[in-house]
Amino acid sequence: MQNYIQHLKNQIDLTEEQIEKIKEKLVVKTFQRNEMLLSMGDVSSDVYFVEKGVLRSYTIDENGKEHVIQFGTENWLVSDRNSYLCKKEAKFYIQAIEESEVVLITEELNTFLQELNPNYASSQVLLLQNHVRHMQDRITSLLSYTAKKRYLDFIKLYPNITARVPQWMIASYLGITPESLSRVRKDIASNG
Repeated sequence: MQNYIQHLKNQIDLTEEQIEKIKEKLVVKTFQRNEMLLSMGDVSSDVYFVEKGVLRSYTIDENGKEHVIQFGTENWLVSDRNSYLCKKEAKFYIQAIEESEVVLITEELNTFLQELNPNYASSQVLLLQNHVRHMQDRITSLLSYTAKKRYLDFIKLYPNITARVPQWMIASYLGITPESLSRVRKDIASNG
């Protein structure tokens, strides 16, 4: 849980005593490769902080095609925010791509952290604003950018993930076919 503690320390000032209290409250869970953390239709009670491993959130359309919404690697937060915040049925699946160690950020933990440090709530607002900004950038990318530009942006956002995630999932995230992704990668390799 060291990554999560560092994540908190990057947001708010914490004393060693506060850190020890937080550690007592943390729930860390290991998910095996391909194990589901959340399924569509469930109501989410957690946000997942990735200590180690890779998660993905995705949806399945009416034709059975998967659409990857987000990958989460070390130090990323992954959730179905609508389900978590509004107690609605989840619209996304969240799955471990490789064995993953995850800190479960529950409502109880959030309440505890807000009571422990009054700056925690405002730090969460900033994180949520950052998430919204990334989602807006992602929508713009899907609507406006070429497949090559989307892939180059993907590599910047997830610099160490291409060897950890199947290529078809990356293609799904980019909104292209695996064959198109192969062509894009070949073009980049030969033309830079």
